[in-house]
Amino acid sequence: MPKESFVRNRIRSVGFALKGALLLIKTEASIKAQVFITLIVTACGFYFGISTTEWILQIFAIALVLGIESLNTAIEKLADYVQPEFDEKIGFIKDISAGAVMLVSIAASIVGLIIYLPKFF
Repeated sequence: MPKESFVRNRIRSVGFALKGALLLIKTEASIKAQVFITLIVTACGFYFGISTTEWILQIFAIALVLGIESLNTAIEKLADYVQPEFDEKIGFIKDISAGAVMLVSIAASIVGLIIYLPKFF
């Protein structure tokens, strides 16, 4: 069987990634909430006319939260698959993964406050 071309392989990879992103949005409540928040802060960015630097920071914060939340979901699904019964060690791993989401969410919230609080006052 001939080896697939690099370009065709990349296109397939992008397809798998898009499928994964859509599965996350369709099935995970936390991602749905974060996408909703993303839409709100993006609309606020247009409304308040934030600077290029503020857009960069906002986009980076959004991507970081969504990316870490996605990894958290993958870790939780894998942990549940490997050990469907309660397991203290699996619980520890899942707690750490959720903690990572919390840390980046706090940082993203601080970025949002720095950008938007001066615009409200």
